[in-house]
Amino acid sequence: MTHESSATDLQRSALPAPRAAGLLWGLLGVGAFSFTVPFTRVAVGGLSPLFIGSGRAVVAALLAGVALALTRQCLPRGRQWARLTVIGGGVVLGFPLLTSYALTTAPASHGAVVIALLPGATAAMAVLRGRERPPVAFWVVAGVGAVAAIGFASAQWGGLGQLRWSDLLLFGAVATAAAGYAEGGLLARELGAWQTISWALVLWSPLMVLLAGLSAAQQTPSATPGQWGAFAYLGVVSMFLGFFAWYHGLAIGPMSQVSQVQLVQPVLSIGWAVLLLGERLTGATVLGGVIVILLAGTAVRIRLGTPPAGPPRPDRLPRGVVPAPPQTANR
Repeated sequence: MTHESSATDLQRSALPAPRAAGLLWGLLGVGAFSFTVPFTRVAVGGLSPLFIGSGRAVVAALLAGVALALTRQCLPRGRQWARLTVIGGGVVLGFPLLTSYALTTAPASHGAVVIALLPGATAAMAVLRGRERPPVAFWVVAGVGAVAAIGFASAQWGGLGQLRWSDLLLFGAVATAAAGYAEGGLLARELGAWQTISWALVLWSPLMVLLAGLSAAQQTPSATPGQWGAFAYLGVVSMFLGFFAWYHGLAIGPMSQVSQVQLVQPVLSIGWAVLLLGERLTGATVLGGVIVILLAGTAVRIRLGTPPAGPPRPDRLPRGVVPAPPQTANR
């Protein structure tokens, strides 16, 4: 072995593996998102949920517009705009507004347990988006996880069948965020991590400005410094900077493995709710959180065991179609 090759091997070994880098970026994003539920609960104590859900997107869109302009990013092309519409509908419009309204009545720890469905939901959306065919066990476990979350939410309000509107809003938030996460992770490979959320914010900014203006006209925003600080965090970190790390991690991938990092988020959110908001940690919350997290994690792991769909066999190609030669990396 030559000195040059030894130095090259040493340099390569010092660099993080792509999989580890994706997980670390994903963990950084999840850490930023873990404050979203507790800080939303703080903000709704003085600001209207419509203003919080739309206003935080306006703040993030301003930052995104400046970043895109300063770096002279190229405009998305063709179908990328439609995909950005899906992403924005999930993470710019749906999740912020639905959670803001839900947390006006639901405790932050309660919301964190229901939102613990998000990893399994993101994996399910990725399966549908990629037209994968996971084993039946994946859908069984994912379904049981959803039933467990519904059972937890019902039990918190007095028994089965006692779901409240806040729970339905939280389930809707999970569905919209999962769609945005799955599509965003794919599009980030084309546009870049922070560019994806930035363009989604800019695309949806006219509607969010309108909603924020209507909210401010109906009720003049008035809050304590702590509530304004929570709102600022939601706009700057939860809606913008957190997605830099999250989509970058999903883009590095593998998306299905990075999405497992979301399992840490409800644990952190419940911890922040207890430490920062003084909420009481009950046995039902702990048990419900553990069950939902374990089931969501199991669903993701079952999907990881599904072999990826390979290229079509040459003998099954239509007549006259020549299989493409294998691509090699440029060196």
